[in-house]
Amino acid sequence: MSQSEEAVRASFKDKKRIIIKVGSSSLIHANTGALNLDKAEKLVRVLTDIRNEGKDVVLVSSGAIAVGRHAINMTQKPDTVCRMQACASVGQAKLMMMYQRLFSEYDQAAGQVLMTKYTILNDRSKENAYNTFNEMFKMGIIPIVNENDTISTYEIMFGDNDSLSALVASLTGADLLILLSDIDGVYTDDPNTNENAKLISYIDRLDDHIMDMGKDTSTSDVGTGGMKTKLSAAKIAISAGADMVIASGNDFSVVQRILDGKPFGTVFASKRDDGFDENAYIRSTMEGRITDPSLIRKEGI
Repeated sequence: MSQSEEAVRASFKDKKRIIIKVGSSSLIHANTGALNLDKAEKLVRVLTDIRNEGKDVVLVSSGAIAVGRHAINMTQKPDTVCRMQACASVGQAKLMMMYQRLFSEYDQAAGQVLMTKYTILNDRSKENAYNTFNEMFKMGIIPIVNENDTISTYEIMFGDNDSLSALVASLTGADLLILLSDIDGVYTDDPNTNENAKLISYIDRLDDHIMDMGKDTSTSDVGTGGMKTKLSAAKIAISAGADMVIASGNDFSVVQRILDGKPFGTVFASKRDDGFDENAYIRSTMEGRITDPSLIRKEGI
């Protein structure tokens, strides 16, 4: 571990506002599609303990579509946006019910915040969201954020909340974003197809070479985000002044290990860029995706 990486990781113990994004695959039993309650309970315990340290913490949780699929006994991954949205309408309610029950066992208040990218793009709604988050922090509430899947189509198709979590980090002035997913971090190549691929533990410059390592695909049947969306999230987060970590969500105790400075996952060192136009970047990524002809043919949008 280089001196610069060691210094960045050592600073994690002093972070005051932390965003933790959990992908669908980290919450669901792969063989049945049902919620993994043991992991969910551990996640809630970890988040509550961070809050007990006096830190602000936000959970950005995917999983609504997967939970909804299981609730209505849909065995195949839905192949249209409207089916995904219908599953999400069932799953989001069940997901929040589960979180509320688990947090209540630790005497911790949690509140739901449903957002879309347009929340950030619109000045009025962005200010309202900012004020809501700040008031929740003052009241000791842990916000649980998800894309409003029943009315939005961007993260539901492409991001599994990766970009949304970075936008929440930017909006709230967070100093650390942790993305927990089905991969240990950024590799030199796809580790699923190349056994010689090596984990990159530290990235202090998000240049074209790194961005080109992004893969669109997810290895999970329940997730939608690939490495490309995570690198896009990193661009937003580090430009806003937050360090970011991509790590495996296989064991949620990794969160505390990351906060203790242990060498897990890939760290992106913050590079605040006051000239970074967040809204223009969001629009460019959305336009680039939505105008993809293959998606227009597949989804009829």
